[in-house]
Amino acid sequence: MQQVNKMIHARQCKWMLYLLALLMLGAGFTPYQRIFLGLFLGASVSFFSMWLLQRKVRQFTEAVAAHGRIPALGTFSRMAASVLAVMLALRFDAYFHLIAVVIGLAAGYIIIFIDSFFTSLKD
Repeated sequence: MQQVNKMIHARQCKWMLYLLALLMLGAGFTPYQRIFLGLFLGASVSFFSMWLLQRKVRQFTEAVAAHGRIPALGTFSRMAASVLAVMLALRFDAYFHLIAVVIGLAAGYIIIFIDSFFTSLKD
């Protein structure tokens, strides 16, 4: 089970890095720089949130298996990172499109959903 979770985590991280690279290319080579930078900021925070959630879930499952103390899942940290991204977009509105940041914040969850969907199709 642990090996499967590591493979899933690696696959989702790979797709998030591809998405971030694509967004940077969009910011560099299109006239919609503010939108792509907003998407990049939101997706970067989403990537951090996804990584943090996967790490906390791994710790949670290990603690449950060992009958130890169950740690929190880091909800406050993920929310604080999202609020920080929105505050950056509001403060530097010449560089980041606010709606794009909010859409980018959902990127990690969309990647998880799409990965789960395609994995279930393979099985």
